[in-house]
Amino acid sequence: MPFVPVLRAELIKIRTLRSLIGALAAVVLVTAAFSALASASPDENDPDPLFSAFFGISFGQIAALAFGTTAVAAEFRGGALRLTLAATPDRTRWFAAKAAAIALPALAVGLLTGAVTLLVGKAVLGADGPTWAEGLRGAVGCALQLTLMALFAAGLTTVLRSGVATLSILIPFLLIVSFVIGDMSSGIADFLPDRAGQVALHSTWDGPLGPWTGLAVCALWTTAALLAGAWSVSRRDA
Repeated sequence: MPFVPVLRAELIKIRTLRSLIGALAAVVLVTAAFSALASASPDENDPDPLFSAFFGISFGQIAALAFGTTAVAAEFRGGALRLTLAATPDRTRWFAAKAAAIALPALAVGLLTGAVTLLVGKAVLGADGPTWAEGLRGAVGCALQLTLMALFAAGLTTVLRSGVATLSILIPFLLIVSFVIGDMSSGIADFLPDRAGQVALHSTWDGPLGPWTGLAVCALWTTAALLAGAWSVSRRDA
């Protein structure tokens, strides 16, 4: 089967699963809500108007992880993957279509999230908010980071074949381990996928990465996860 019909079928799956639509809606709502709270109470000891405006991505990316995880985990329940591969015997083509079907709505929602969060942040911060140039960079960075994290989760879920296992690893990692490593290490944590991608959401950054190199590091993590997922699909039984 050609790639486009496979992609269309995967997009239909995403559109018809309420949990996936809910996860995408949560990306926007959670990011904007927590960003508004952070903007209303900025940290005077660490004035960074851009990160104050986009602070909510630390929580919104959890919804993005849930979206990527659930989209893949559904294939490993009830023998769904066997039916999928019966219709699309080329496993690499199917996995590429699955990744694209996750990336397209994640990017669209990420761009919407970036725009809404920027407008909310500027409205709350007023004159203390980021400039439009910084804000637009942050909005694009926000969209790319959310998309990359959704794909990262999708790749890892394909390897583990369990949404519960994937979220049990990633959520504690983002909420606890990443911060602990960041406090104890000297720059190592800057290369973790969540922290590297968020460099684009800071007005200034003292670490070794810049806005786009940070996103590039996050993209490398995502690429590795997707390659591992593609290998798992091609070599393991459905």
